[in-house]
Amino acid sequence: MPETWTRSEGHEAPFVGCHREGHALIGRDEELAVLRTALAGHRLVTVTGAAGTGKSRLALAAVSSLPTDPRRRVVRVRWHDGVPVGRRALTAKVSRALGATGLSWEPGGTRPPAADRSAPPGGVLLFLDDVDPVHTEGIGLVQTLLMALPTVRVLVTARRSLGLGDETVLRLEPLWYEPGAGRARSSPAAELLLARARAHGWRGEPDPTAVTRVCRLLEGVPLALELAAGRLGEWTMEELADHLESGPCRLADPAPLLRRHRTLRTSMGAVHALCEPAARKVWRRLSAFSGTFTEAAAVPLCSGADLAPHEVPPALAALSATGVLQVHGEAGGVRQHRYRMARAARDFGAERLSAAGEGPMTRDLHAAHVRDTAAVAETLWNTGLQREALRTVQDEHEDLVALVRRCAAGAGHVEEALQAVLHLWFWWVVQERAEEGGAHLHVLLARLPSGSPLAAHGRWLAAWLGAARDPRTAQRLLSLAWPAAVLAGDDALLGRIAHVHGTLAWRRQDAETAMRYYQQAAETTPCGAPGGPPPGVSLAALALVQAHRTPATAVRTARRALAQPTCANDAWAAALAHYARAFADHRAGRTGRARHQARRALAELESRLDAPQAHRALRRLLVALEPGATATAPAPHRLRHVPGPRDGASKPPAEATSAQR
Repeated sequence: MPETWTRSEGHEAPFVGCHREGHALIGRDEELAVLRTALAGHRLVTVTGAAGTGKSRLALAAVSSLPTDPRRRVVRVRWHDGVPVGRRALTAKVSRALGATGLSWEPGGTRPPAADRSAPPGGVLLFLDDVDPVHTEGIGLVQTLLMALPTVRVLVTARRSLGLGDETVLRLEPLWYEPGAGRARSSPAAELLLARARAHGWRGEPDPTAVTRVCRLLEGVPLALELAAGRLGEWTMEELADHLESGPCRLADPAPLLRRHRTLRTSMGAVHALCEPAARKVWRRLSAFSGTFTEAAAVPLCSGADLAPHEVPPALAALSATGVLQVHGEAGGVRQHRYRMARAARDFGAERLSAAGEGPMTRDLHAAHVRDTAAVAETLWNTGLQREALRTVQDEHEDLVALVRRCAAGAGHVEEALQAVLHLWFWWVVQERAEEGGAHLHVLLARLPSGSPLAAHGRWLAAWLGAARDPRTAQRLLSLAWPAAVLAGDDALLGRIAHVHGTLAWRRQDAETAMRYYQQAAETTPCGAPGGPPPGVSLAALALVQAHRTPATAVRTARRALAQPTCANDAWAAALAHYARAFADHRAGRTGRARHQARRALAELESRLDAPQAHRALRRLLVALEPGATATAPAPHRLRHVPGPRDGASKPPAEATSAQR
């Protein structure tokens, strides 16, 4: 039911209330200053934000700090948990509250100007607090009040704005949770967590890493941080972080200020109760996404027999307005903006999805979306739009990881997940994520149905990504993949298996075998075949091995690599080929030409693609080619099979050993 009270300016007691009020303002100094300025210069100010961000507390602090004026009256009308009963309930409460100040106003009709004589000399600030259940009524009420009562100003707190023309809106975001360098409590979220924990009697010495981890998992939401602080009496900070990471947020407060703040679930339930049926359906189905997503991805996932595709975009807008969805990017910008569901909202939506019996179907659609997005990213990579390909994978990376984790837990969709990982071979290599990609592959291969045609491709990629760390396992995986590739007549897979064999041989200091395998890979792999590196990469690796023995032959091989049709669209393969030619020219005694070639390759790579290892290798090669640099050949055991050395070697031969992937 609504709570109404009136006070004169200068009497602070009604605003002090519970000691929790002050802690919630940690990290809100800038917002508090903005709100004070807005209240001083505008008649209608609305504080909006998602559930639990501290809207009411910020508004209370701002009103409490207004300049003292004994003639001014502040009227607060707040709606506690639950929905109102009766028509025009808010209007009736506001009328009674204003009447207590001496300001007569009849809600049913227009107010004559002569009635202004009854108004307080300093005017009235009407504080409509937490009025989401009566949001629609509040819009008409506020508009009528502002037109009829010139001496009234209005401050509103709600999860969404009123949408009136003269409205000034301050939207609260979660607290920042990333710490500064060398400071454990530099983030506002960490300060709030520790302050509330100590208020509960916790006296532990926090681990900065664990504190940041808890704040990140709770996404900096003040309500979630306060609930988490209350559990530190029974858990350590590390145990709390493990609990939050392993499952849904089951945090609770036995004595909250509001019933809906008892748990995160009840807080989300209060928002859910006010949503339209279409928005509720979209909410629970979107909980399948772990990361960001676009409207184009949301429509096929959410629509069905009970929800038409055209109903999804309005539901997305409604969920964004109430803070269930966060919008990343600018609507109408060059890049399509993306949505992300807040952690607490996602946990609540997943629970509702399971209760509705829609979990299996929605997870099927989500797995297909991840697989298809990975296929699109590989197509972008192979057609020369490589920056866009990397950006696409970056945007969808969290959902790929979530899909693999579901597979590891036995939830199915292993083939879709493996296809996605295979499509993203370039991501694991170019972005220095070989270890992550290899770990995904080992998880998925262990659960792949026997006889699946994807097994051979998965084993080849796992061997390629793991050749530098575990050559023995890589050799075993290749021996399992080769018969299947022969039986299937898959020339592309046979060529790529040969490439990995060449890398393993080069690591064993067997140059003759390495050259034979690289030559076989270049001749067998069809140009433009998807699913792995083009033949130009094998030619570049061959040139690097040849440069140690026959530099002139290596120069010709490097030129062949550069002449490959794929080099025009593939900045990464072109960089490796340029690297091989620069090194071969250097070994042939043409150091000036090699230096020019490396500079040109580096400039082209920087303008086309973010490839850290290739970029680093070219830079180190340039340093080694400067006049006065030593060119002593390194021991063969220092060879690397990925672009770019990791051992800090600066001599040209050492750099050459890094491009064997």
